[in-house]
Amino acid sequence: MLDYLKKTLLTGVGLALRSKTEIEDLAKEFAKKSSMSQDEAREFLKDCQGKYEEAREEFDKKVEAAIEKLLKKLDLPSRSDIKALNDRIDALTKKLTDE
Repeated sequence: MLDYLKKTLLTGVGLALRSKTEIEDLAKEFAKKSSMSQDEAREFLKDCQGKYEEAREEFDKKVEAAIEKLLKKLDLPSRSDIKALNDRIDALTKKLTDE
């Protein structure tokens, strides 16, 4: 299961990186062929880059959610779980040493 998630994640990252270059190339090509002014082409490219960033952020959120779900299924403690336990240990240690 972990191997499958790892492969999926790497594939998604590769596609996301490749897509940014492809989107920029397509936007530039479209701007050339559609007789856009430089300002229009610049704005179009900026819009495309903005859409890419939104999609990338959404992808990141989905990956994080999938990893969290997997960790819960595997019953592995999260970083916040470990921190909470460390805080409790520190508080108990302090109580014992203060007495």
